[in-house]
Amino acid sequence: MNKEILPLLTTDIPQLTLCNRGKVRDIYAVNDTLLIVTTDRISAFDVVLPSGIPYKGEVLTKLSEFWFTYTSDIVENHLITTRIEKMNNAIIAGHKDVLHGRSMLVKKVKVIPVECVIRGYLAGSGWKEYQQTQSICGIKLPAGLRESDKLPEPIFTPATKATTGHDENISFSKVVGSVGKKLAEELKEKSMKVYLRASEYARERGIIICDTKFEWGITTDNKVILIDEALTPDSSRFWPSEGYEPGKPQHSYDKQFIRDYLESIHWDKKPPAPTLPADIIRKTSEKYLNAYKALTGKSLI
Repeated sequence: MNKEILPLLTTDIPQLTLCNRGKVRDIYAVNDTLLIVTTDRISAFDVVLPSGIPYKGEVLTKLSEFWFTYTSDIVENHLITTRIEKMNNAIIAGHKDVLHGRSMLVKKVKVIPVECVIRGYLAGSGWKEYQQTQSICGIKLPAGLRESDKLPEPIFTPATKATTGHDENISFSKVVGSVGKKLAEELKEKSMKVYLRASEYARERGIIICDTKFEWGITTDNKVILIDEALTPDSSRFWPSEGYEPGKPQHSYDKQFIRDYLESIHWDKKPPAPTLPADIIRKTSEKYLNAYKALTGKSLI
């Protein structure tokens, strides 16, 4: 990195109503829309760390914008604009220095309470579940698969959308029970469609999208649209295809690097979280920036 910046850990726009301060995003109401500000906060094991990751918020915002645009011909999404000058709001313009590059003005929707996870490879909680049951979310898989193996075909493995704590893998029938068969089928179909389109694009650029999660919302005119973020290192596992070798964990562009560090110091995974060393922060920031460059062909800094 050729310049150093301080990470942005929180925002304060008193003239706007703060709707939610999540693990990473601060969300404000702006008339009948929402302003999503992606900070440089990072969480691990469901705890927000005291250390921020420089450029992370910009990477997540600009990569989401890239994917929203790239997939807009197959699914509608909530993005209105990421450009401060196009938001036509004097309050937002007055905070341009903080908001520039990390803010999205989006449509307000009714959020569907399901994490729509698509897995193309065997890793994470899916790998743990497979070892115990040879299935994930009730989907039976072939015997003898290894960690990081490519699945015969991508699978839809939904999870509960937890407001606190861990999301929990659930079966498709539970999604049907929660939102109805028609909407459940639509969530599965649209999530799969976006994953397949993105995977093909990423593969041509040397990146394997192991898995990813999508969130969807319902507009006032009853359309199901893609919301939140899309195909970022926070919501996906990105592996460089060079050096991919099944049978073990893979090198990754995501925050697994930080999880591995925290495991190595035997943190009990309860607040307060430890402060990250400078070299871990720098290397994590580089991973986010490298993922952005590999996927978009552009350098953020």
